[in-house]
This record gives sequence, structure tokens and C-alpha cells, in this order.
Amino acid sequence: QVQLVESGGGLVQAGDSLRLSCAASGRTFSSLAMGWFRQAPGKEREFVAVINWSGGSTYYADSVKGRFTISRDNAKNTMFLQMNSLKPEDTAEYYCAADSRPRRGVVAGIGLGDFGSWGQGTQVTVSS
Repeated sequence: QVQLVESGGGLVQAGDSLRLSCAASGRTFSSLAMGWFRQAPGKEREFVAVINWSGGSTYYADSVKGRFTISRDNAKNTMFLQMNSLKPEDTAEYYCAADSRPRRGVVAGIGLGDFGSWGQGTQVTVSS
């Protein structure tokens, strides 16, 4: 199992940018697809973005497409989420997660239940 720690959250104004990081421990990081999810108060956890094990394939929720960019550095066991043009509706606790299956070929459509390891979350608050 992979241990995950998120960082980079904070309080920003609408239109600002933030970069979230997810640091992973364990030698399997580079073989696992990684994802970002978020959960707002009173709402279910929702998918934000996913990147495959090599970094060559990404997939985004429609609500963040064109504004958020997911990336990874396998040499540093770290994943990132660059968030631009933030909106108040982006306010949520953001979680990183690791796929439970190594070297998954297709990440489009991957679901919450496919992820076996989760971080503790980092809060992002966007004021209007």
C-alpha cells in the first residue's frame, strides 16, 4: 500500500491559482495511476482528475477541464494538481488517491472504488 500526504491548499480569491502536491511513500508509486478527488461540505466525494502510471494519459472532470492540470514526477514520488482560474464552487477538501491495480492501461472512466490508498486531504477555499 502507498502512503499519501497532500499539501498546498489554502484560502484564495476567485480567479487565483493554487498548486496541490501529493507526496507518496513506497516503491510502487511509479506503477500506479494517481487521482485527485474533492469533497465539499454536505456533498459526496467527486472525481477531479487522474493520470496514468507513466504520466502519458490524463482525464478530467468536465467541471475542471481547461482550468486544472494533473502531472506527476515519478523520480520524486510526487503528483501535482495545478489549479487556475479558481471559482468559489471549487471550494472543497481535496484528496489524492492511488490506484489499486498496477499499470492500468486506460484511466478514462476510472472510479472512486478503483483507488486503494487515500491521503488525509488538504482544504481549498475560494472566496468570491
